[in-house]
Amino acid sequence: MNTLLQQLQPYPFARLREAMHGIDAPADIAPIPLHIGEPKHPTPKVITQALAEHLEKLALYPATAGLPELRQACADWLARRYNGVHADADTEILPVLGSREALFAFVQAVIDTSDKHKPLILSPNPFYQIYEGAALLAGADIEFVNCLPPRFMPDWQSIDEALWPRVQLVFVCSPNNPCGSVMQLADWQTLFELQDRYGFVIASDECYSEIYFDQPPIGCLQAAAQLGRSKQGLVMFTSLSKRSNAPGLRSGFVAGDAQLLSHFLHYRTYHGSAMSVPVQYASIAAWQDETHVAENRRLYREKFDQVVPILRQCFEVNWPDASFYLWLKVPDGDDLAFAQKLWREASIQVLPGRFLGRDSADGNAGEGYVRIALVAPLAQCVAAAHSMVKLFQAA
Repeated sequence: MNTLLQQLQPYPFARLREAMHGIDAPADIAPIPLHIGEPKHPTPKVITQALAEHLEKLALYPATAGLPELRQACADWLARRYNGVHADADTEILPVLGSREALFAFVQAVIDTSDKHKPLILSPNPFYQIYEGAALLAGADIEFVNCLPPRFMPDWQSIDEALWPRVQLVFVCSPNNPCGSVMQLADWQTLFELQDRYGFVIASDECYSEIYFDQPPIGCLQAAAQLGRSKQGLVMFTSLSKRSNAPGLRSGFVAGDAQLLSHFLHYRTYHGSAMSVPVQYASIAAWQDETHVAENRRLYREKFDQVVPILRQCFEVNWPDASFYLWLKVPDGDDLAFAQKLWREASIQVLPGRFLGRDSADGNAGEGYVRIALVAPLAQCVAAAHSMVKLFQAA
C-alpha cells in the first residue's frame, strides 16, 4: 500500500454524506440538489450526433496525443476565444480526459522529488480538492493561500519569502471554484513576476471560463501574450464538462509550454489515459460550436438574475465574476449547521464551505460559507431560494 494515501482527507461529498447521516429530509418535499457542480442543461446535439456517427471507431486504439484534427480544433478555439493566442497544435496542445484527470496527472509528471529540499506546491484556499491529492501523492508539501473577502483572490505575496525557493508549482483556479472570482491582468502580472524570480510552473485551471456574465475572463496564456511573455512555465487546463454540459464525455485539453507538454505526453503514454476516437470526434464538434455555449450562459444568467435578489433579502451573497456557484455567507457562521438545517427542513442540499477549505494560521477560509451550485432547473433554483429566505426569516 502506498503510504502517501494515508495523507488524503475524505472527499467533500463523502464528508457531506457523513454529516447528513441520520438526518431525514421532509418526505413531502422533493430534494433540490445544489451541492454538486454537475451541469443539468441538455448536452448539445452537435456532441451526441458526432458521437453516434463515429461509434464504429470504438474498434480503434486511440493515440495518446490525440487526433491531429482535434488538436487543431483546440488550437483554433484558443485563438478565437483569447483574441489571437497562438498555440502550435503539434507541440503546445494535448487532449486530456477532462481537467480533473489532467490536473492530477500533470503534477505527477512535473514535480521533482530529487531536490535536497522537499518540493512545495501552492494552492488557493478554499480549493478544488484534486490539487491537494495531486500534491501529496507526488511527494510534495502543499501550502494554502486564503481567498478572503472582498475579492476572494489568493494573495500570493503573503507567502513567507523563505518558502519560495521550494515552490515548484502554483495552482491557479480562475474562474475560481468555489468563490467565483476571476484573475485580472494585474493579478497575472504579479504572479508572473514571482515566477520570474523563483522559477515555478503555473498550472491554470480554467474549466469555468465559459460561464460568465459580462466580459469573458482573461486566461493564463492570454495574459502572458498581452504582457509580451512566452508560454514558458505556463500550462492551462480546460474542459467540455461545464462549457458544453458534457461531464460524462470526459474531454478537455491542456495548452502551453511545449517542453512541459512533451514531458507530460511521455508520462501519459505510460499512464494509459488516451481519449477514445468517438469522443475525440464529438470533442471536435463541441469546440467548433459556440451557439450552445451562448445558450448555456443565457440559462445560467437567468438563474442568477432571479435567485440572487431573492437571497439578498436575508443573506450576504456576492454575484460571482464567473462560474455557476454562489458563495453565500452564513448568518451565524456555522456553515455545517446551516447545510444540515436546509436538508432537514427544506430538502435543499448545499455544500459547507469548510469541506472545501483547510485550516491555516487564519482559520479555515471556507468556514462560514456554503457553496450553492445553480445547476438545477430554474424553477427548482428559485423555489430553493424562496425556501431558504422563508426558513431563516422565521428563525
